[in-house]
This record gives sequence, C-alpha cells and structure tokens, in this order.
Amino acid sequence: MFGGIPQEGDEETPVFVISVAAQLAGMHAQTLRTYDRQGLVSPGRTSGGGRRYSMRDIALLREVQRLSQEDGVNLAGIKRIIELENQVDALRARLAELTEELAAAYVAGEQAAAAAHASYRRDLVPLNQQTAMVVWRPKRR
Repeated sequence: MFGGIPQEGDEETPVFVISVAAQLAGMHAQTLRTYDRQGLVSPGRTSGGGRRYSMRDIALLREVQRLSQEDGVNLAGIKRIIELENQVDALRARLAELTEELAAAYVAGEQAAAAAHASYRRDLVPLNQQTAMVVWRPKRR
C-alpha cells in the first residue's frame, strides 16, 4: 500500500473502513449500508463483523451512483445490471478456460497423430511391386 491506497493488483483486498470507502466513493456511509443490505455491493467483513471495502468495491459504488443519478436506473435495475455483468464476466472466464483446454487438446492430438505417423514408418517393410496387366473380355451373347 502507498498512502493508504492499495497498489496495482491489490484491488480485491478489502482494506477500507466504511467511512473511508464512503469518502472515496463520494457518498454517505448510510448509503453504503443500504447498498450492502440490498445486495448491490457486498464488502468483506472483519471477524467482528465490520465492513471492509476494496478498491473494486469503491469502483462498483461509483458505478451504482452513476447509473442511479446520471442514467436514472432504479436500485432493482442496477442490481440486475450488476448480476448480468457478473454473469458475463464468469462466462468470459469460462470461455478462456475452454479455449485453453481446446488448444491443449489440439496440441495433444497433433502430437498423438505425429507419433502414430512416426510409428508407421518403423513398421513398413519394402514390398516388391510388380506390374500386371489384366485384359477383360466380355462374353458374347
């Protein structure tokens, strides 16, 4: 941390108490409690039950405020938007996993095919090739 703000790559770590998070998000602490109760933003909790907000939570709070104030979306709509965005993120992550699996399977298939082709060459024996000619003459009726 530098100056009380987590460094890059640390945006998921819940470190901010509610008063600091409210100040960073530009809203009242009671608003953060309301958003938590409604499931819009779910901060981490300490062992004593206190809320701890991460930089990701702060960004989400700002987005909730923007959707509400600038776009006129109600809280139920915002909750649905957040749910859909989370689904999209999960699907993108799953797509990346499947893409990696497919690439690995493709490489394994290519290696297996190459190994199979290499084994054919060791099993081949020379064959004398002779040319024969067959003449076909249909029977006359």
